[in-house]
Amino acid sequence: MFDEDGSLDPTLKFLLYAVLALAVGKMLWQWLTEDVSRWITVDLWNLIADHPWWSGLIAVGALAVLLLAGKLLSFFFGTHNYVGPDDAFVAPSDGDPDPDVLTFKMKQLSSMSATGFEQACTDLLARDGFLGPRRVGGAGDLGVDVTANDQEGRLLIIQCKQYANPVGSGHVQKFNGTARPHHGADLPIMIALNGFTEPVIKFAQHHQLFLMGRSELKEWAHGQHLYDVLGIQSTTQ
Repeated sequence: MFDEDGSLDPTLKFLLYAVLALAVGKMLWQWLTEDVSRWITVDLWNLIADHPWWSGLIAVGALAVLLLAGKLLSFFFGTHNYVGPDDAFVAPSDGDPDPDVLTFKMKQLSSMSATGFEQACTDLLARDGFLGPRRVGGAGDLGVDVTANDQEGRLLIIQCKQYANPVGSGHVQKFNGTARPHHGADLPIMIALNGFTEPVIKFAQHHQLFLMGRSELKEWAHGQHLYDVLGIQSTTQ
């Protein structure tokens, strides 16, 4: 009934709206066919014919109603193509007292474009206080989508995967071959919307790569600090 973020399942929500719309529609139809039809076809038409300005006012009003209906449909059923912090669809997590903290629901992250997903990760790094977070993903990026530094000067090299299936070994092996040798990463991190295969997890442990699967991503997106989610310790402690 409810998805992993606690909101009503979209299919069930649609069915509830459909039932409500049918009930309201039936009531309106009875009302329209009994009383309103005569008022529109006879009384209102005669009024408009006698006063032409009414025609213009009715046309403007109808256009405004159509525009408002389009906005409402887009809000309830549209997807969010996140491109930057000013366009963030902020959804504070349960128990978070600060509504200004940037958070995302998992269904929002799923509906973003690949670029939007990378930008969302960049903005979450900025939320956590990392220095100079920057999205650099694109053709020829050699395995780096986002870069940032922590307060101790350590370089984070992050690759973001928004795949529908768990990420396999080939992608992680390529990332391991460039993150430290080519980019000089102190903390190589791979983020996968739908997690990783079991061989990938073992490979990452052996090569000291940090993996953020779906459950960890959800914690980070809902307000926890990146280092708390991944269990990364400060070097000054």
